[in-house]
Amino acid sequence: MKELQASEFVEALRGSTHAGKTAYYLFYSSLWDAFVREPALMVVPFADHLAHRGDGVFETMKCVDGAVYNLEAHLHRLRRSAYQIGLAFHRGPEALREKVLEALAAAGQRDCSVRVVLSRGPGGMGVSPTESEASALYILVYGAGRPFMERKPGGARLRLSAVPPKHPDFATAKTCNYIPNVLMKMEAEAWGVDFTVGADGRGHITEGATENVGIVSKGGTLAFPPLDAVLAGTTMLRVAELAQGLEAQGLLRGVVFRPIRVEELAEAREILVVGTTLNVASAVEWEGRPVGDGKPGPIGRALDEMILRDTRGNAALRTAYL
Repeated sequence: MKELQASEFVEALRGSTHAGKTAYYLFYSSLWDAFVREPALMVVPFADHLAHRGDGVFETMKCVDGAVYNLEAHLHRLRRSAYQIGLAFHRGPEALREKVLEALAAAGQRDCSVRVVLSRGPGGMGVSPTESEASALYILVYGAGRPFMERKPGGARLRLSAVPPKHPDFATAKTCNYIPNVLMKMEAEAWGVDFTVGADGRGHITEGATENVGIVSKGGTLAFPPLDAVLAGTTMLRVAELAQGLEAQGLLRGVVFRPIRVEELAEAREILVVGTTLNVASAVEWEGRPVGDGKPGPIGRALDEMILRDTRGNAALRTAYL
């Protein structure tokens, strides 16, 4: 078995990195309090409980034309998720915000994504969080994904997931324990659909692998599941606010958060899939059958355009870094 010296290890990292189609621009680690630009050096210690226990929380934000969209909502949810698992960042929330903007400015990309991970930090190989002396912060600035309807203007195909849902106490925190989410994405790929939708033991829908799901009901109401059993998606909440404009125009009869039976998806006028990167995707197929007339519906199309305009033009939700 070969032993690598430090310089040899760096070269080995460079030779084994497979970035795929994603562009990685910059990585920050609080363990060094410095950043690197070379993808091969964007590493996390195995002793960090993030690596061998999934013990951490994260947020992913999109940046458009030199500004982060909805930064404060994302950082608020990051802090809330950290509180739910008893994880503290000793430098405080303002320092966290400043570090994110500093990393984005250093990356120098006007259009990108940024992932912020707060981990338990390096410790032992056990499960106890007390093994870690202090939490760690990692920030990755990387290539932005394209909105779903831009990539697939014909709309999305959905199926019901067979993966058991997360318990509400875990579903409402954005932790790095993503095995159920991974399995849902595997389902979608195996079945040849775009998304799968979870359901609880009472027959109510929950969420997708990384997305929120809602419907425009037969009666013309936009409905999303209640927030006590799903992740409170920042895009979903903003879409619900924007949808009030459609209600004022008489295009919707209301915007509500309520339990949604699985059977309602087969009857819905529209099914919407909402997320930070994809914006608002309109489903045209549910369980092999058309949704509505089998084409992207007017509410989904309108909300997708509204969130796109909001991302680019709402100064109150745009935090500039360049």
